[in-house]
Amino acid sequence: MFAFRFVVVILLAVPAGVPADAPPQFEKDVRPIFREFCFDCHGAAEKLAGGLDLRLARFLIRGGDSGQAIVPGDVGASYLIDRVAGGEMPPEGARVPADKVEILRHWVAAGAPTRRDEPESLAPGLSLTAEDLRFWAFQPIHSPKVPVYGLEKRIRTAVDALLRQTMPDGLSFSADADRVTLIKRVFFDLQGLPPTAAEIEHWQTDPRENWYAALVDTALASPHYGERWARHWLDVAGYADSEGFTTADVDRPWAWKYRDYVVQSLNADKPFDRFVLEQLAGDELAGPASGDWTPEQIELLTATGFLRMAADGTGSGDNSPAARNKVMADTLKIVGSSLLGLSLNCAQCHDHRYDPIFQADHFAVRAVFDPALDWKNWKTPGQRLVSLYTAADREKAAAIEKQAQVVSGERAEKQREYMQQALEKELHKYDQPLRELLRTAYKTPDKQRTDEQQALLKKHPSINITPGVLYQYFPASAEDLKKYDRKINGIRAAKPREEFLR
Repeated sequence: MFAFRFVVVILLAVPAGVPADAPPQFEKDVRPIFREFCFDCHGAAEKLAGGLDLRLARFLIRGGDSGQAIVPGDVGASYLIDRVAGGEMPPEGARVPADKVEILRHWVAAGAPTRRDEPESLAPGLSLTAEDLRFWAFQPIHSPKVPVYGLEKRIRTAVDALLRQTMPDGLSFSADADRVTLIKRVFFDLQGLPPTAAEIEHWQTDPRENWYAALVDTALASPHYGERWARHWLDVAGYADSEGFTTADVDRPWAWKYRDYVVQSLNADKPFDRFVLEQLAGDELAGPASGDWTPEQIELLTATGFLRMAADGTGSGDNSPAARNKVMADTLKIVGSSLLGLSLNCAQCHDHRYDPIFQADHFAVRAVFDPALDWKNWKTPGQRLVSLYTAADREKAAAIEKQAQVVSGERAEKQREYMQQALEKELHKYDQPLRELLRTAYKTPDKQRTDEQQALLKKHPSINITPGVLYQYFPASAEDLKKYDRKINGIRAAKPREEFLR
């Protein structure tokens, strides 16, 4: 079953592990504050400002060049608290908010407790702590234990049981909704459209005991289901029908193919792991073309539109190294936020201040995508287009173009006749020998004309007859030549339409 079919969020009351009135602890409460505001100078680099290292509680007690940073149990004697509360630290950038300063005060007053024994030593720079490794995005998915209730509790599904478990005493489920309300909810939730009067009538009078399950199955089987729910993934992927980035903001004429891929994947109940794999590596799965692209290869290539959703102005005004790297960074931002639960983009310039990843992690992930999105061997959006023309399409298009060229030749001949008539008509306005000199100069190719011939034509500009001004000499010629143009366009319209993927 596709992961988007039902998304149920259940907030369970999980014990915090420590009493609500317990004092702050270094690892859980204090270190994150230092990481956000202080580690750039006092922990992230090998050289520590003022010799002060804030990575361990005992390092604060040991202090730096100015002595002890904190005195456990004595807030007034802890100069670090004074400097942070007074806005002296950090010396630049955002100040530590008052509520976080209060956490530091509370921690020192409680004796600067830690959750566990601290290591004897640390290597230079930051490392992942036990708390970092408990980051929510790193946790494996597991099924909760479902409590068992009697029928009198109105528990009909596992979701009911989990919800009931979280309810305070005295709280119970609302009364069941009436049938018409349930019908409308299903249609709006799964398809985004209201039911018709006929549909309401049908489901309202359905005599089956399992009518509701049948209604849900019917709504899920509709193509409107994929259209409704695809938008959520497309929002996550940053779907856009134009390039963005520069003010030109050119269209992405084939982006809709990726949109339709997502819709069709939902309607086909594609397994979520396969859905992700195709978007990240569809080109690798498809392999090279051997003759025409197969339908399976086309679907896989279409899926990689996921990696082409970042704003990209490299084909419309800015193809600089900085612009190319911006496309790369934004692509990783989409991958991180949609699939990893991490804001990878923050770690492009420095170790992340919130999520437990380092700058090296950002570039380790980027290295996975560099072979395809290599800023040194960059392909602009237009250069990334893959034609879906088949050999049969090309053969048919070539045959049709051959027909068009016949008519094009006829048009060219007719145009030459009109040009010659216009020239002779204009030359007869001049006496000999000037007439012959002008005719010779006109018929001599541009690069072969002498200075005298160029000067002569410049002096008599009416002789410089071109296709663009022919209508000024023979107004009827323009309409006659348009007939040929319409015939050529009509012939070419029969060519198979060439579509592309990016």
